Amino acid sequence: MTDMVLLSDERIAAVPVRDRGEPLVDLRTVGELEVDDLQADPDGWYARVRAGVAERLRTAQRALPAGYRLVVVEGYRPPELQRRYFDEHVARLTERYGGLPARLVRERASAYIAPPEVAPHPTGGAVDVTLRGPDGSLCWLGTEVNASPEDSDGACYTDAPNICARSSANRATLRAAMAAGGFVNYPTEWWHWSYGERYWAFVTGAASARYGPLAPAWGVDGVPPPRHA
Repeated sequence: MTDMVLLSDERIAAVPVRDRGEPLVDLRTVGELEVDDLQADPDGWYARVRAGVAERLRTAQRALPAGYRLVVVEGYRPPELQRRYFDEHVARLTERYGGLPARLVRERASAYIAPPEVAPHPTGGAVDVTLRGPDGSLCWLGTEVNASPEDSDGACYTDAPNICARSSANRATLRAAMAAGGFVNYPTEWWHWSYGERYWAFVTGAASARYGPLAPAWGVDGVPPPRHA
């Protein structure tokens, strides 16, 4: 983990945001894409992303080999849900690693759940995705989506060495398609890809992020999100 830049790194929070004002759109209305209901919520937030992200997902789908389909598991996540997920994971790790300093617990937690103040999902710029193969079944990419580093022995890391050759090939297929769409990967989670938010800006060297966090009341049905200074 020492050679990875995690979302807890202060350089991510330092990236300025210049929000482009794109609304969230429902991926269930985009025929080229499949949306899984694994993370479904009553309001359908999980199926929404920024309009520009939806277009880039279509580009990624077209970049896949014939017969493969992108399967979107989760897009937008309301900020309060992100905070709850993070706080709960910090509590689990604090219990698991009793004497670890709070700073290191937070860093370890950010390998799995992003700190709420810099989290990609609440911006509408992040997606968790997997693949469906030509035979119609979900491809195995070495772990389930949302496997934690602790419970998967690190196999959830995108470049993990402890996965089979077929899983590694499937990850390479996914990586090539998502890169074609302009997405960047969070290296501790093979399924997590983002565009336009702070982590993307840091990795690509962009001067600012294009998407900031959205409250659920904003950015839907043509209502523009607030602009960030």
